[in-house]
Amino acid sequence: MTDNPERPLVLTYSPTPAAARALAALLMLDDRLAEAVRTTSEPTLGQIRLKWWHDAIAGLDSGPSPAEPVLEAVARDVVAAGVAGEEVAVLAEAWSELLTDDLDAAALERFAVRGRVLFEAAGRIAGAGGGDPLVLAGEGWALADLAQGLRDAGEAAMARAAAQVRLDAALRLQWGRGGRALGAMAHLARLDLAGSRTGSPRRVLRLLWHRFTGR
Repeated sequence: MTDNPERPLVLTYSPTPAAARALAALLMLDDRLAEAVRTTSEPTLGQIRLKWWHDAIAGLDSGPSPAEPVLEAVARDVVAAGVAGEEVAVLAEAWSELLTDDLDAAALERFAVRGRVLFEAAGRIAGAGGGDPLVLAGEGWALADLAQGLRDAGEAAMARAAAQVRLDAALRLQWGRGGRALGAMAHLARLDLAGSRTGSPRRVLRLLWHRFTGR
């Protein structure tokens, strides 16, 4: 969420200012897509909104950004850094999974692409190493975040279980410096699953350990 007090700390883990700006732009875009889903009263209207975002993001590959601050940031800090708008536009497709009637296991897998795309794009700009588990961590982060907001207990439990497996696997590995902002996001997601309070000393200390060791 945009008011997440831990986000500024995570951004400081980026290896360069350019990498921090790219991650910030991707997270702002993700916030806007989440808002498009959260504030819609009709699935059809939500699909129309997400289709507009998808096309606008993909269009950054071939033309100037519309006069929209988030899209301008994505164009300047992500697309100009070498990540195709068409690739980033997949985020909108992933969010559309939440506009379906039944959020089954297959839909959760498609939604998890949200995190994979975001982590891979940010990791590429940050120079994350080949050993950094961006796919597992990104998918786990997306599913853990989703689980916190689901009202249906069965759906939430399914999302939590899928997130836990991915995050446990991703966080058994040591992260390189280029990927540590994303590793920090994965650690926070796993702490969310454990019920840890946002901003607690436990979370801050865990992030500091990861910053210095990659673990």
